[in-house]
Amino acid sequence: MEPVTADPLIDAVLTPPRPCPSIGAQAVPRRTLSAAPLPMPPMARLEVRALYRYPLKSAAAEACAALDIEPRGAAHDRRWMLIDGNGRFVTGRQLGRLVRVQATPLPGGLRLALDGTSIDVEYPAADGARIEVEVWGDRVAALAAAADAQVWLGRCVGEGLRLVHMDAAARRPVDPRWAQPGDEVSFADGYPLLLLSQAALDQLSAEVGEAIDARRFRPNIVVDGCAAHAEDGWRRIVIDGVEFDVVKPCTRCVFTTVDPDSGERHPRGEPLATLKRYRRGAAGVQFGVNLIPRGSGFIRCRAAVELG
Repeated sequence: MEPVTADPLIDAVLTPPRPCPSIGAQAVPRRTLSAAPLPMPPMARLEVRALYRYPLKSAAAEACAALDIEPRGAAHDRRWMLIDGNGRFVTGRQLGRLVRVQATPLPGGLRLALDGTSIDVEYPAADGARIEVEVWGDRVAALAAAADAQVWLGRCVGEGLRLVHMDAAARRPVDPRWAQPGDEVSFADGYPLLLLSQAALDQLSAEVGEAIDARRFRPNIVVDGCAAHAEDGWRRIVIDGVEFDVVKPCTRCVFTTVDPDSGERHPRGEPLATLKRYRRGAAGVQFGVNLIPRGSGFIRCRAAVELG
């Protein structure tokens, strides 16, 4: 199988975008926890700065020129997941090496690659064997990938791992406290999409004293042109005609301390250690906001972000 080829970023503005290219690499009432926001230039244009998807949960990010938004989130975003022998999800929290695995969607499945070795995994047949898997307490009837994927994972990533796929028939509702009836989510932690502002990242980098990579927070959408953590107060946004509900801030954990390139933990526990000083509230440390799409279609880098 051959990887999906994508349009370059500059072409995405002029032509209908295709699936994005890789460039390598919980529920509480809303609160505003930010320190004093950084000032923004007057009349700053609020726009999309970066887009990401994660074809395999906890694996390397793909930076994208455009995302195809579906009810469960971005197309090809976290539709595959690793599980242990008990059917429980495995992430970079336990297995830092996982963040270095490159997962590339193919017309017939997924390509996994790490350290010069790779395997092409076909989509499991819809009538194939389903296994009950668990992700953050939710039970999902997922499809098991072929046995050769398990062999590759055992050799390259870790023993006892299995690869599963979420197809259209595998249902996972969003937490009803924050969702509408019928809202669904992929294998993402809890919500279809995550957004954060570049200003919040810049402020955090200044507080830590080193550049903090957005990929530590696993966002789908990074926006520019607003004050740090302005997103905490948003209720609705529209990008390229696609509407999103901004449902709540995202609570953060030790996964933010894992370097997205090396898979190693930060020696001083950053950026979580610093976030605990100025972004900690009753619900824990919060950074970025969760989104639920209320429409479908492509959203592009550099597209304007409208507040509703």
